[in-house]
Amino acid sequence: MDLLRCLYTNTDDLLIYIKRHKTENGVIIAMCDERLIGKVISEGEVVIDIQMYADFYKGELIEAKDAPAAEEIDGFSSANIVGDEACRAAVKLGMIDAKRVRKVGGVPFAQSFRVKG
Repeated sequence: MDLLRCLYTNTDDLLIYIKRHKTENGVIIAMCDERLIGKVISEGEVVIDIQMYADFYKGELIEAKDAPAAEEIDGFSSANIVGDEACRAAVKLGMIDAKRVRKVGGVPFAQSFRVKG
C-alpha cells in the first residue's frame, strides 16, 4: 500500500498519545501511536528511541478520531510525530503535509518546524 493511501485509511478506533511541551521557545507537540511506546525503531544510522524517551510522547491517550481541533494545536513551534495513526491525524489536522512523511524501519514519522518571522 503506498504511503499516501495509507495516510487516509480510517483510524477512528486506534489510539495515539499526544503531549504538549511548553518551552521558552514555543510549544512542542509530540504524537505517537500507542502500540509504539517502549520500542526502538531504526534503519541504518537513523534511530527513533521511544523506549528511552517514552515520557516525551506519553501524554493524553486518545482515539485518533478525537485528535484535537486544528485551532487547539495552532501555534506550535515544532512537532515530532511517529506512527501510522499519529501521522494520519497530523495530516488531517494540517500539521504536516503527507508528502513530508518519511519511514524508518517501516514506521512513518514526521517532524515539523515553524519559524517565527
